[in-house]
Amino acid sequence: MHIYVGNLSYRMDDKDLEEIFAKFGVVTNSTVITDKDTGRSKGFGFIEMEISDEAKLAIDALNGNDCEGRVLRVNEAQEKQSKD
Repeated sequence: MHIYVGNLSYRMDDKDLEEIFAKFGVVTNSTVITDKDTGRSKGFGFIEMEISDEAKLAIDALNGNDCEGRVLRVNEAQEKQSKD
């Protein structure tokens, strides 16, 4: 399951994000989205977890929780809409 994580601290990197979710199960991919020019975090990222039940548990536990002084927004990632 793909998970969107918003309102991240700008200091967080892929490994930091993975560590938060690894408490709930196996993380297969962790990505903090960065600005192409500056390399600075854009304050959101994505997690991929193999087991849906573990992913749902992580979403329920982390959404609305404080992380480094910021309230996380965590939910199932939505597929990108095409711009037809």
